[in-house]
Amino acid sequence: MCASKVVRFRGIKPEIRILGLDDGAFLPHTAGKADVVGVVFRGGRWLDGVMRTEVTIDGLDATERISSMVTESPHYEQLRVLMLSGITFAGFNVVDIRELFESTSLPVIALTRERSDLEGVRRALENLPDRAVRWRSVQSAGDVFQVKVRSGVAPVYVQVAGVSIGDAEGIVRLSCTRSGFPEPLRVAHLIASSLSKAGFRLSVQE
Repeated sequence: MCASKVVRFRGIKPEIRILGLDDGAFLPHTAGKADVVGVVFRGGRWLDGVMRTEVTIDGLDATERISSMVTESPHYEQLRVLMLSGITFAGFNVVDIRELFESTSLPVIALTRERSDLEGVRRALENLPDRAVRWRSVQSAGDVFQVKVRSGVAPVYVQVAGVSIGDAEGIVRLSCTRSGFPEPLRVAHLIASSLSKAGFRLSVQE
Protein backbone atom coordinates (compact mmCIF):
# COMPACT_ATOMS: atom_id res chain seq x y z
CA MET A 1 0.00 0.00 0.00
CA CYS A 2 1.37 3.41 -0.93
CA ALA A 3 1.11 5.67 2.11
CA SER A 4 1.34 8.85 0.01
CA LYS A 5 -2.14 8.25 -1.46
CA VAL A 6 -5.62 8.31 -0.01
CA VAL A 7 -6.91 4.82 0.75
CA ARG A 8 -10.09 4.16 -1.21
CA PHE A 9 -12.76 1.92 0.28
CA ARG A 10 -14.81 0.12 -2.37
CA GLY A 11 -17.39 -0.42 0.31
CA ILE A 12 -17.33 -0.01 4.06
CA LYS A 13 -17.97 -3.46 5.49
CA PRO A 14 -20.09 -3.76 8.66
CA GLU A 15 -17.19 -5.54 10.40
CA ILE A 16 -14.39 -3.20 9.33
CA ARG A 17 -11.59 -3.40 11.93
CA ILE A 18 -11.25 -0.02 13.65
CA LEU A 19 -8.66 0.78 16.31
CA GLY A 20 -10.01 3.45 18.68
CA LEU A 21 -7.42 5.35 20.75
CA ASP A 22 -7.81 7.52 23.83
CA ASP A 23 -5.63 8.54 26.77
CA GLY A 24 -6.14 8.14 30.50
CA ALA A 25 -6.17 10.74 33.23
CA PHE A 26 -2.96 12.52 34.24
CA LEU A 27 -1.79 15.56 36.16
CA PRO A 28 -1.33 18.41 33.64
CA HIS A 29 2.06 20.08 33.33
CA THR A 30 3.86 17.40 35.34
CA ALA A 31 6.70 15.12 34.38
CA GLY A 32 5.75 11.55 33.72
CA LYS A 33 3.74 9.29 31.46
CA ALA A 34 0.10 8.80 30.59
CA ASP A 35 -1.66 5.69 29.33
CA VAL A 36 -2.92 5.48 25.77
CA VAL A 37 -5.36 2.61 25.23
CA GLY A 38 -6.34 1.16 21.89
CA VAL A 39 -9.37 -1.04 21.38
CA VAL A 40 -9.99 -3.09 18.25
CA PHE A 41 -13.62 -3.11 17.14
CA ARG A 42 -15.33 -4.84 14.27
CA GLY A 43 -17.52 -1.98 13.12
CA GLY A 44 -19.19 -0.63 16.22
CA ARG A 45 -20.41 -3.93 17.65
CA TRP A 46 -17.70 -6.43 18.59
CA LEU A 47 -14.63 -5.85 20.72
CA ASP A 48 -11.74 -7.93 19.40
CA GLY A 49 -8.74 -6.77 21.40
CA VAL A 50 -7.05 -4.22 23.65
CA MET A 51 -3.57 -2.73 23.52
CA ARG A 52 -1.72 -0.11 25.53
CA THR A 53 1.27 2.18 25.41
CA GLU A 54 2.54 5.21 27.34
CA VAL A 55 3.34 8.69 26.10
CA THR A 56 5.13 11.56 27.81
CA ILE A 57 2.94 14.24 29.37
CA ASP A 58 3.30 17.39 27.22
CA GLY A 59 5.98 15.50 25.28
CA LEU A 60 6.72 14.93 21.61
CA ASP A 61 6.54 11.13 21.36
CA ALA A 62 2.82 10.42 20.83
CA THR A 63 3.05 9.86 17.07
CA GLU A 64 6.01 7.50 17.39
CA ARG A 65 4.66 5.60 20.39
CA ILE A 66 1.22 5.06 18.87
CA SER A 67 2.74 4.02 15.54
CA SER A 68 4.98 1.45 17.23
CA MET A 69 2.09 0.07 19.28
CA VAL A 70 -0.02 -0.34 16.16
CA THR A 71 2.57 -1.90 13.86
CA GLU A 72 3.86 -4.28 16.54
CA SER A 73 0.37 -5.44 17.49
CA PRO A 74 -0.84 -8.92 16.51
CA HIS A 75 -3.98 -7.16 15.23
CA TYR A 76 -2.07 -4.97 12.76
CA GLU A 77 -2.74 -7.00 9.61
CA GLN A 78 -6.50 -6.94 10.26
CA LEU A 79 -6.79 -3.22 11.00
CA ARG A 80 -8.26 -0.93 8.35
CA VAL A 81 -8.48 2.46 10.07
CA LEU A 82 -7.23 4.30 13.16
CA MET A 83 -9.66 6.49 15.08
CA LEU A 84 -8.22 8.99 17.56
CA SER A 85 -9.92 11.02 20.25
CA GLY A 86 -8.57 14.32 18.91
CA ILE A 87 -4.96 15.01 17.98
CA THR A 88 -3.59 15.84 21.45
CA PHE A 89 -2.77 13.19 24.03
CA ALA A 90 -1.37 13.56 27.54
CA GLY A 91 -1.80 17.31 27.50
CA PHE A 92 -0.15 18.78 24.41
CA ASN A 93 1.64 15.73 23.07
CA VAL A 94 0.38 16.31 19.53
CA VAL A 95 -0.14 13.43 17.12
CA ASP A 96 0.86 14.25 13.55
CA ILE A 97 -1.92 12.29 11.86
CA ARG A 98 -0.31 12.48 8.41
CA GLU A 99 2.93 11.07 9.76
CA LEU A 100 0.94 8.40 11.60
CA PHE A 101 -0.76 7.44 8.34
CA GLU A 102 2.57 7.26 6.53
CA SER A 103 4.22 5.13 9.22
CA THR A 104 1.34 2.66 9.59
CA SER A 105 -0.24 2.77 6.09
CA LEU A 106 -3.59 2.99 7.89
CA PRO A 107 -6.03 5.87 7.35
CA VAL A 108 -6.52 8.11 10.38
CA ILE A 109 -9.69 9.80 11.62
CA ALA A 110 -9.27 12.22 14.55
CA LEU A 111 -12.63 12.96 16.11
CA THR A 112 -13.92 15.37 18.78
CA ARG A 113 -17.31 16.31 20.16
CA GLU A 114 -16.62 20.03 19.74
CA ARG A 115 -14.92 22.02 17.00
CA SER A 116 -11.27 22.65 17.83
CA ASP A 117 -10.30 26.15 18.93
CA LEU A 118 -7.09 26.41 16.91
CA GLU A 119 -6.28 29.88 18.15
CA GLY A 120 -6.65 28.69 21.73
CA VAL A 121 -4.37 25.75 21.00
CA ARG A 122 -1.79 28.05 19.43
CA ARG A 123 -1.79 30.29 22.52
CA ALA A 124 -1.44 27.29 24.84
CA LEU A 125 1.54 26.00 22.87
CA GLU A 126 3.39 29.27 23.53
CA ASN A 127 4.01 28.02 27.07
CA LEU A 128 5.70 24.80 25.94
CA PRO A 129 9.12 24.00 24.47
CA ASP A 130 9.34 23.04 20.80
CA ARG A 131 6.14 24.97 20.12
CA ALA A 132 6.96 25.31 16.42
CA VAL A 133 7.19 21.52 16.06
CA ARG A 134 3.89 21.05 17.90
CA TRP A 135 2.14 23.72 15.84
CA ARG A 136 3.28 22.12 12.59
CA SER A 137 1.66 18.87 13.73
CA VAL A 138 -1.55 20.73 14.54
CA GLN A 139 -1.55 22.38 11.11
CA SER A 140 -0.73 19.07 9.43
CA ALA A 141 -4.08 17.69 10.60
CA GLY A 142 -5.78 19.96 8.07
CA ASP A 143 -9.38 21.12 7.86
CA VAL A 144 -12.03 20.27 10.43
CA PHE A 145 -15.21 18.71 9.03
CA GLN A 146 -18.57 18.45 10.74
CA VAL A 147 -20.19 15.02 10.56
CA LYS A 148 -23.88 14.55 11.28
CA VAL A 149 -24.20 11.10 12.84
CA ARG A 150 -28.00 10.86 12.77
CA SER A 151 -31.09 13.00 13.21
CA GLY A 152 -31.51 14.39 16.70
CA VAL A 153 -27.88 13.74 17.72
CA ALA A 154 -25.23 16.43 18.07
CA PRO A 155 -22.66 16.41 15.24
CA VAL A 156 -19.04 15.44 15.73
CA TYR A 157 -15.96 17.01 14.18
CA VAL A 158 -13.24 15.15 12.31
CA GLN A 159 -9.84 15.65 10.75
CA VAL A 160 -8.51 13.01 8.40
CA ALA A 161 -5.32 11.66 6.88
CA GLY A 162 -5.19 9.03 4.16
CA VAL A 163 -8.97 8.79 3.75
CA SER A 164 -11.61 10.85 1.98
CA ILE A 165 -14.08 12.77 4.12
CA GLY A 166 -16.90 10.77 2.49
CA ASP A 167 -15.41 7.45 3.59
CA ALA A 168 -14.59 8.91 7.02
CA GLU A 169 -18.22 9.95 7.46
CA GLY A 170 -19.39 6.45 6.58
CA ILE A 171 -16.99 4.83 9.05
CA VAL A 172 -17.97 7.22 11.84
CA ARG A 173 -21.69 6.63 11.30
CA LEU A 174 -21.22 2.86 11.10
CA SER A 175 -19.37 2.80 14.43
CA CYS A 176 -21.90 4.95 16.34
CA THR A 177 -24.04 2.02 17.45
CA ARG A 178 -24.91 2.86 21.07
CA SER A 179 -24.64 6.65 21.18
CA GLY A 180 -23.76 9.64 19.07
CA PHE A 181 -20.07 8.84 19.49
CA PRO A 182 -18.09 5.99 17.88
CA GLU A 183 -18.06 2.85 19.99
CA PRO A 184 -14.28 2.25 19.58
CA LEU A 185 -13.56 5.66 21.13
CA ARG A 186 -16.21 5.35 23.82
CA VAL A 187 -14.82 2.02 25.02
CA ALA A 188 -11.18 3.16 24.74
CA HIS A 189 -12.06 6.12 26.96
CA LEU A 190 -13.77 3.90 29.54
CA ILE A 191 -10.80 1.52 29.76
CA ALA A 192 -8.17 4.27 29.85
CA SER A 193 -10.10 6.14 32.55
CA SER A 194 -10.51 2.98 34.61
CA LEU A 195 -6.79 2.23 34.48
CA SER A 196 -5.98 5.73 35.65
CA LYS A 197 -8.46 5.64 38.54
CA ALA A 198 -7.23 2.26 39.72
CA GLY A 199 -3.56 3.15 39.34
CA PHE A 200 -3.29 -0.11 37.41
CA ARG A 201 -0.84 -0.83 34.58
CA LEU A 202 -1.42 -3.42 31.91
CA SER A 203 1.53 -5.01 30.22
CA VAL A 204 2.08 -3.55 26.77
CA GLN A 205 -0.04 -5.42 24.18
CA GLU A 206 -1.79 -7.51 26.87
